[in-house]
Amino acid sequence: MISKRHFLASGASLLGLGALAGFGTRSAMSKDSEMVFEITKTEEEWRAILTPEQYAVLREEATERAWTSPLLEEKREGIFACAGCGLPLFKSETKYDSGTGWPSFWAEIEGNVGYKEDRKFFMVRTEEHCRRCGGHLGHVFDDGPPPTGKRHCINGLALVFHPAEAAEAESG
Repeated sequence: MISKRHFLASGASLLGLGALAGFGTRSAMSKDSEMVFEITKTEEEWRAILTPEQYAVLREEATERAWTSPLLEEKREGIFACAGCGLPLFKSETKYDSGTGWPSFWAEIEGNVGYKEDRKFFMVRTEEHCRRCGGHLGHVFDDGPPPTGKRHCINGLALVFHPAEAAEAESG
């Protein structure tokens, strides 16, 4: 029997394939956007620093295919930062296995994630983006574990992981 989460994850994965192929996407920095971010780059500058897959997710609001991110298995202590600008977004102690196929967290680093309403795909969701560069991260839902009850369902392509031991070595 397929669980509701696996069914939804599979459907979202199919929608993500369409988004990565260029269907139903729009730039996170579209001209009609009223959001202003600390870090802004031209399309060409973003393409120069991001892989094509990262660009599709971070700048065009695509969704990576479920169960493909190596960060799903990341269990070390550390920080998950924005792949676009390096801003720390999630601490490893808030990461959990949601069973959806994307890295999930029950809390963000306060003040580093922005939110907006997303009405694509005939539903209303809360989209998350990096507050510094505007990069699309994923969505947040109200079906997560305590203590917040939140599930930040994040594209692994939108993140880079910095292990705690590497940070300690750099500062020491």
